[in-house]
Amino acid sequence: MTAPGIPFLGTTFQNPVLLAAGTAGFGHEVAGVIDLEALGGIVTKAVTPEPRRGHPGPRVAEFRGGMLNAVGLANPGLDHAAAADLPWLGRLRRARVIVNVAGATVDDYARVVERLAPLEVVAAFELNASCPNTSAGGIEFGAGAAALAQLVRRCRAVTAKPLVAKLSPAVPDVAALARAARDAGADAVSLVNTMPGELGGRLGNGFGGMSGPALLPVGVRATRLVRERVGIPVIGVGGIRTAADAREYLRAGATLVAIGTAALADPRVPERVARGLLRG
Repeated sequence: MTAPGIPFLGTTFQNPVLLAAGTAGFGHEVAGVIDLEALGGIVTKAVTPEPRRGHPGPRVAEFRGGMLNAVGLANPGLDHAAAADLPWLGRLRRARVIVNVAGATVDDYARVVERLAPLEVVAAFELNASCPNTSAGGIEFGAGAAALAQLVRRCRAVTAKPLVAKLSPAVPDVAALARAARDAGADAVSLVNTMPGELGGRLGNGFGGMSGPALLPVGVRATRLVRERVGIPVIGVGGIRTAADAREYLRAGATLVAIGTAALADPRVPERVARGLLRG
């Protein structure tokens, strides 16, 4: 489970540890601090068709159990990602690259996927299904099985590369959503995204997504439910700080794990977790 050489998403990951989306940009932002080639891979910052400035500050607020963030999918946009960010990641030889995709409409996602799919560096796409669907009155794509299935089918129509649906834990039945994603053509799911929360107006946006240690048992439980009831492969995300935390996800059935909030506090955490897993 933790040995080098993990076949997944049509390629091989040298170890189970990924950098989670939104926490390490496109890799070059942390390349002077962390050895990206020591990891299984990196999930990029979200890519949207047009550049996004994101929400007003403050964008991050810590609390005892973790943190809230309201970055607002700030990113340089599809053209810049295709011309500069992903070619830079193409230098990696051992770490795999998964591109996180976001948008306001189904066509936004499909546009990003179709444009980036020909790039050899892209091993897979992670569809951020927690984005508000403007065509449905602001309801998240991942809030219902029908909307999620539509999103996955539209992206599947424009690429043969693996698709990973990233699902929110703030739903009545995460296994039902995972099943809908699988049946629509997803190859795996990421469990879990952040949970909505707010703390006394400490974020410029008023509210944001909760991540950090408090999310660990939520993500582990979601992983076990999906593996037992649906069988689709899982990337475990949420609350991982140590190799022991990562093993919780792996024992629950995850194939890989992704580390986000802990890496913001200490960018070397993912390397330490990878080494810890390899030691057994």
